[in-house]
Amino acid sequence: MRKIAVLTSGGDAPGMNAAVRAVVRTGIYHGLEVFGIPRGYQGLLNGTLTPMSLGSVADIIQRGGTILYTARCEEFKSEQGQQRGLEVLRENGIEGLVVIGGDGSFRGAERLAKLGMPTIGVPATIDNDIACCDLTIGFDTAVQTAIEAIDKIRDTATSHDRTFVVEVMGRHAGDIALHVGLAGGAESILIPEVPFNLETVIHKLERGVARGKKHSIIVVAEGAGRGMEIGKYLQEHTGLDVRVTVLGHIQRGGPPTARDRVLASQLGAFAVELLLAGEGGKMAGRQDGRLCAVDFETVFHTPRKPDGYLFDLADKLSI
Repeated sequence: MRKIAVLTSGGDAPGMNAAVRAVVRTGIYHGLEVFGIPRGYQGLLNGTLTPMSLGSVADIIQRGGTILYTARCEEFKSEQGQQRGLEVLRENGIEGLVVIGGDGSFRGAERLAKLGMPTIGVPATIDNDIACCDLTIGFDTAVQTAIEAIDKIRDTATSHDRTFVVEVMGRHAGDIALHVGLAGGAESILIPEVPFNLETVIHKLERGVARGKKHSIIVVAEGAGRGMEIGKYLQEHTGLDVRVTVLGHIQRGGPPTARDRVLASQLGAFAVELLLAGEGGKMAGRQDGRLCAVDFETVFHTPRKPDGYLFDLADKLSI
């Protein structure tokens, strides 16, 4: 193997730059030519491959976002788009591809692998919704960003005797809400994987008021419900002063935590080593603290569930 390429795709996640850096420098360390593909699969279809050097990834390990940029590409979901992507890679002499992203990005990588291009996926998404790996790149940073915001919100909630509903990201996975809710001492945590009843939330609020509690925090994942709607319902049915904060895309930005930088460096380097070992069609992940390579098919068909113990613990501690 002499030439490999790397792209970032889907939603950006803090730590993607650290992963790109690891791919480029590990490849060069092993004598490979490494090319970056700006703007994900759209850039691939456009044929915009850029030679990467040691200097091109200097001073990026601490930066959020991705220097390769990212985009969503409907065209690549078609067989014609996938075939065109393969042709571009082969025309440029690329013999292996590293795809840094989430589930949708991995499905594109799997299609290229089935067409004959060795591909390795590196899990990078703040939602932590990829199966067969302990953590995805960006999750730890997103949780840290959200908990810092909730700590500040609690200060003003205490000052004004208010109840705050805080909406965090997580369309199909509630890991961010679960972790920040537990770490932030939330009274209720609403996630898409666990059915809930707002009457139960109201009961908790009323129970708190009865024992003299002056403020409360409710954390909701966006996939479980809209914060504004939930806040309006709670105010109408409790008479409490309820305010809503939607954290939104702030959770995707900012410098990655040390944990995310280490994880990204490990997985980026491991992805290149897998390509050099002749592997393809797999995700480079970490399970039970150890690096592992898992077939995309296994990743796609393995159910991803929230940590039931953490959910129960948060409920117990919120009495």
